[in-house]
Amino acid sequence: MHRFSNSVIGFLNFFTLLASIPIIGAGLWISRSTTACENFFQEPLLIIGFIVLVISLVGFIGACFHVAWALWVYLVVMLLLIGTIIGLTIFGFVVTTQGGGVEVPGRTYMEYHLQNYSPWLKKRIKDHQYWSTIKSCIMGSNTCSKLASWTSLDYMQRDLSPIQSGCCKPPTTCNFNMETTLVDQDIDCYRWNNAPNLLCYDCDSCKAGVLENIRTDWHKSFCS
Repeated sequence: MHRFSNSVIGFLNFFTLLASIPIIGAGLWISRSTTACENFFQEPLLIIGFIVLVISLVGFIGACFHVAWALWVYLVVMLLLIGTIIGLTIFGFVVTTQGGGVEVPGRTYMEYHLQNYSPWLKKRIKDHQYWSTIKSCIMGSNTCSKLASWTSLDYMQRDLSPIQSGCCKPPTTCNFNMETTLVDQDIDCYRWNNAPNLLCYDCDSCKAGVLENIRTDWHKSFCS
């Protein structure tokens, strides 16, 4: 019976060891994707993945060398981790359910509106210190400089990533005719600036573009 229980724990250790690989992989994939400027989910995934890996090794030691305390540590921590993983997964899907792009008539790209995303994500992205870090990262990635040579025809025929759509141009509905009042226009029309170091980096549409990438990467990492 003792040998049987050790065998069961051994198989369980092997299973959890394998399970840690896709968890770590998902965190690394998100961190290396276009949303590398934010760390909403990749850090928790990487931390949990490495903890599962270490605890699995502890379980192997306990099962192979009959170390009772190591087995107890393994079982208790694994129960806590399973609950944490389930909770994080549910939370991630709940906060990323809302969102998505809005089609722009006559354009291939879509535009994104901050009010369409979950309250938790909006609160997180609106934090001044946090957004300053993300904004600096986007500016350093030269994402918008790729569009510097685009013509009006390019904007009509070519697609844009969520960040390019939100951060590198003003909303399509903006009317900058000096004879036309801007009172009824999107607030981001006021925030837009042609200066390369300003553009629409402080626009709500830029924040929405980042959240859309987060939303897309989260779903891809768990559904692919």
